[in-house]
Amino acid sequence: MTTRVWDYRAEYHQEREDILDAVETVFESGRLILGESVRGFEREFAAYHGVECCVGVDNGTNAVKLALQALGVEAGDEVITVSNTAAPTVVAIDAIGAVPVFVDVREDTYLMDTDLVEAAVTPRTKALLPVHLYGQCVDMAPLREIAERHGLVVLEDCAQAHGARHHGRLAGTMGDAAAFSFYPTKVLGAYGDGGAVITRDEEVDRRLRRLRYYGMEDRYYVVETPGHNSRLDEVQAEILRRKLTRLDRYTAGRRAIADRYAEALGDTSLVLPRTADGNEHVHYVYVVRHPRRDDILAALRHHGIELNVSYPWPVHTMSGFAHLGYAEGSLPVTEALAREIFSLPMYPSLSPDVQDEVVSALRTVLAEL
Repeated sequence: MTTRVWDYRAEYHQEREDILDAVETVFESGRLILGESVRGFEREFAAYHGVECCVGVDNGTNAVKLALQALGVEAGDEVITVSNTAAPTVVAIDAIGAVPVFVDVREDTYLMDTDLVEAAVTPRTKALLPVHLYGQCVDMAPLREIAERHGLVVLEDCAQAHGARHHGRLAGTMGDAAAFSFYPTKVLGAYGDGGAVITRDEEVDRRLRRLRYYGMEDRYYVVETPGHNSRLDEVQAEILRRKLTRLDRYTAGRRAIADRYAEALGDTSLVLPRTADGNEHVHYVYVVRHPRRDDILAALRHHGIELNVSYPWPVHTMSGFAHLGYAEGSLPVTEALAREIFSLPMYPSLSPDVQDEVVSALRTVLAEL
């Protein structure tokens, strides 16, 4: 049997009764689109974060895209972000005709290097888009200061950081708005696609509600401004409502798994994750680093262990973004990471026995290098 970096089945077996009851609740409700399950999840997710507004959408990519539009980002505007991220972050920027501008990441945490951001600001810059990567937050204070000096908006990409905190503040509560993904692998994951945007700004909230519903507000077929069909599904919303009550338990489980990895692998040649000062890490993925990454992954496959790389190709090196003009070597830390990082299995229902098998195989492979 192959061990993979993520598997939902053990969690499903534990929660099966509640998940199936969520589906039954929706089917018996008589409302399959934008009903009480979506409204309830929006209220509860906003309340969890202590903000006034939440808008459920169909996926995390559109959460970023619609949030940028609701914040006033338009075609030709520049958005400063990172290349060490999942491609959807950048795809969303490109989808509205805005221009991604990349800064490098920090060597120790792999998060946006905020010391490089101000030098990247130009008269065309409209937004800063920090990515709270792998389960911990970017240092937001300097970004807020830069935004205030230059009149910019800040959108947090929280797709990998549900429940993470930065100096006590939850990810998603430190910018003008925040985009979340509920893709099944996420810390708070649905059983399909889903996303949301949270904000304290009621006007941004109103724009988002129009944008996710063709541009309509009060009356069907009356388009106020052109929008999209980007609604969160009722079934996924009801499942997310149930799982939201367990989010803190999920993050506690992930931290316990991370602690076991740190104890078991701390004396090896792997570079283990570092939690930045002031952060409470939720370990969406457990990313380690080694200069012989590819040899290690190949050897682990012979032990029946199939691991993942997040991410093997920096966005600025992808052919689809060649038009942005970033030459090889332009983001040296990001490019070095892409050659050396890989992720160990990480999900709350990962059993100690399976984790021990991964650690044992990894220690054997490292000793044979």
